[in-house]
Amino acid sequence: MRKIRIGCGAGYAGDRIEPAVELMENGNLDYIIFECLAERTIALGQQEKLKDPSKGYNPLLELRMRSILKIAKAKQIKIISNMGVANPIAAIQKTKEIAVELGITGLKIAAVTGDDIGDSIKDYYQNDVLELGCKLETLKADLISANVYIGSEGIVEALKNGADIIITGRVADPALTVAPLMYEFGWELNTHANEIGQAILAGHLLECAGQVTGGFYADPGFKEVSNLEKLGFPLAEIQEDGNFVITKVLGSGGAVTTSTCKEQLLYEIHNPAAYFTPDAIADFSKVSFSQASCDVVLAKGAIAYQKPETLKVSIGYRDGFLGEGEISYGGMNALKRAKLAGDIVHKRLAIIGAKCEELRIDYIGYNALYQDKISKQLASATPAEVRLRVNARTRDLANATKIGNEVETLYTNGPAGGGGATKKASEIISICSIFVPRTIVKIDVKYLEV
Repeated sequence: MRKIRIGCGAGYAGDRIEPAVELMENGNLDYIIFECLAERTIALGQQEKLKDPSKGYNPLLELRMRSILKIAKAKQIKIISNMGVANPIAAIQKTKEIAVELGITGLKIAAVTGDDIGDSIKDYYQNDVLELGCKLETLKADLISANVYIGSEGIVEALKNGADIIITGRVADPALTVAPLMYEFGWELNTHANEIGQAILAGHLLECAGQVTGGFYADPGFKEVSNLEKLGFPLAEIQEDGNFVITKVLGSGGAVTTSTCKEQLLYEIHNPAAYFTPDAIADFSKVSFSQASCDVVLAKGAIAYQKPETLKVSIGYRDGFLGEGEISYGGMNALKRAKLAGDIVHKRLAIIGAKCEELRIDYIGYNALYQDKISKQLASATPAEVRLRVNARTRDLANATKIGNEVETLYTNGPAGGGGATKKASEIISICSIFVPRTIVKIDVKYLEV
């Protein structure tokens, strides 16, 4: 039975490059995907593009392409990635430049666009914002980006037209895997629902790279994983009937087990019986994993239903400013001195009239993650070292700057022994979501050849 091997070379924007190179050199791949978009990444890319129209793609695109283009050409591995972020056209132009510089020819490079609906977002001001309980119009003055989670259509079109490298903007993460499988096996939802369900499952397991090979799974003393410093990234070997295995390159670090796969299966899934993607609604409720051999897990049981009538739009907007300051205290009585320092800053902000919409004072090493809900039970009553962190949300940069300044003054004005003070003030870019009819999306694919 025919099989396709797809590796994942990145699970987020700043991921390592060595495991991708290892996969391409030793994984006998047909395709490699690079999943590099988190929710805020598009908005940050749009900001960069506004400053420089030749930018707005993933900052590591150039490093990655310089590392993998020769291997991809030599081994005939097709590359599919959402590293285009807010500017897929500029991304393929840069990729072509690198290919020419490296002396590589005979490549067709495609950019998939259509996810950016910023020019028409005003038509949806009356749509409900999922996270905020208001209409989108409330945020109109602060909007930065509006990108629809699109599916596999544009990637499939590019593959049909002979593309070797395909760079997209905001496609749904599993679509990077679904598209080559639809293209290679001729799967369509109306005739291959079970296979499409399996394709979405494969894409979901691959999308975060090292998470499914034990990286995010590891917990010393409870869930041991070896050689994490050389963590191998995953690959899926998918059969024409939809069944597949998840594995990794022999000798690489990490582990692929039924447990690592189960954890990744549930990652970011609100309802396993109805996982909405642009390509189909998938049902993972009957998925089973079995350990076929060491670091080889067989996955079965995913199915898919109709395509959703609406698509999710990731909206980026300016949401004020964040002022931060930190300083450390160590030795005997460290926690009490840190708490005194926090109290001083709190009172000082009132004295100088700093306008804060939210203020949080944390003691890293004691209650910074959980505040007082469990920290009093888990933390020592007398920690050897504590780092004070003061954060505040403000409406303007001037007030945000005051937060760090007051923490820094603790050097000479606060309790004894403070050191290592840092401060910064930055704009907050937040993300929210709306739904729009899928019919409004117009996919376009552009090509460059070298």
